Amino acid sequence: MEGVNAIKAEEKRRHSVWLDDATWSKVQYHYKLDGCTTQNDFIDKAIQFYCGYLQSEYAGDFLPKILGETLEAILSMFGDRIGKLLLKQAVEQNVCNHILASDTDIDAQTFQQMRGKSYQEVLRTNGQISFPEVLRQQRQL
Repeated sequence: MEGVNAIKAEEKRRHSVWLDDATWSKVQYHYKLDGCTTQNDFIDKAIQFYCGYLQSEYAGDFLPKILGETLEAILSMFGDRIGKLLLKQAVEQNVCNHILASDTDIDAQTFQQMRGKSYQEVLRTNGQISFPEVLRQQRQL
């Protein structure tokens, strides 16, 4: 048992630190909330945390847990909203497809050619296509 105490004594040494009363009050209040057995343990953890924060390229490791949970909830709500809007848009697009299909006389081969051309156009323009532009192109054919 004396060997263990000797190792611990070698690992830690006494240092004087000057703190204002407000900071010391925070230490006294928070050390038990953090699960530390002594105020020294709390101060040691705080220093290690802050040094890690300063050396870290990714500060997310040191952000409060609640901030991450809040951002996750906001992004989840945003994803749900986008999903609902995309569903609504898909329904409207399908209505337009049915209207056009009921009034259009086009064979399967021509449709596949138009689909391939449309796919390439969307890729080329990164989805920035307007109806007047497509109408102008169709009239030129």
